[in-house]
Amino acid sequence: MMISKIFESLYLKIFVNIVVYGTKSIVLVETLNNKGKVESTQEESFDTTGVDEKMYNFITSYTNESPFHYISILDKTPLQGAIPTCDKEQMPQDIQLKTLQYNCYKHRWTYYTSKVELHALKKEYSKIGLDFVFSPFVVLARFFQDKIDTNMAMFVLIEENYITLSVFDNSELLYSKFIDMENDKEIDKLMIEDDGDDSDNIDLDIGGEMDLDDIEIDELDNFGDIEDLDSLDDIDEFADTKDIEEELQESDEELNVGDINSFSEDYQRFLLIQSAINDFYKNRNSTFIESTYIADGIGVSGDLKRYLEEEMFLNVYIRSIDINLQLSELAKAELK
Repeated sequence: MMISKIFESLYLKIFVNIVVYGTKSIVLVETLNNKGKVESTQEESFDTTGVDEKMYNFITSYTNESPFHYISILDKTPLQGAIPTCDKEQMPQDIQLKTLQYNCYKHRWTYYTSKVELHALKKEYSKIGLDFVFSPFVVLARFFQDKIDTNMAMFVLIEENYITLSVFDNSELLYSKFIDMENDKEIDKLMIEDDGDDSDNIDLDIGGEMDLDDIEIDELDNFGDIEDLDSLDDIDEFADTKDIEEELQESDEELNVGDINSFSEDYQRFLLIQSAINDFYKNRNSTFIESTYIADGIGVSGDLKRYLEEEMFLNVYIRSIDINLQLSELAKAELK
């Protein structure tokens, strides 16, 4: 062990973090010295959703510098979600998906993804290899940890084509949903219903059921690397920042009305979030949602905030999030 530590201290640690946005990929590389301090940071955008030659050369130019390199990616598989328990006996019986990889988060709730699609993701990035595949539900939970621990609210992570949504009541998960906007068949239905009916009674069929009896926890190493994230308690995401309330307020003031495309996309996001909330009220819980905290990963327009406040009577707080940086912090915590 001592020899291993000495050997490790001779090299830099390289953290490569990949997030896919629409038709492009953003890669953030952080280099840490032997004292664990960030020595350099480099970020590049690539016009690919996989690993093309340009992206491969960029990543390997860093990973070849040290045997201690770690590659992380954000899970975008559509068949993923979260369940409000870690006890297999208490998991829902009305779920039919049988090919899942899942892990428990802080002994409170379970996040899952498709084992088949996880395997396909591993194969797609086989040229560079993947060390960690992080769930957007985990990213969202870590980003708003202090709010989740002390509030009853809805928490939303917004990416270019994805929405990750959870409702927590003092750390207890009440509801969750992962939405792929590009392939979501409900959005056209919601747009038509909204044009023809001004009522708020929009019903979204979340579909799919799963039987967790057939789940094998250890089948894929990549997702298994994040089996228990209690170690992530060591991350102090807001240690070097202002009070979160001040940041949320400043974020609100900085929001501007976007162009027509942004308007249309944010309206679709509003309809999907509204539909999920209605589904929560109808099928899950009678608890009233007063506040919504949004982790904005793309720079949404002020329209989304206005829609939610005026149509849903919510208190909305928006804060920018660098998802690549969050992946890097999660990977560092996994190695502690």
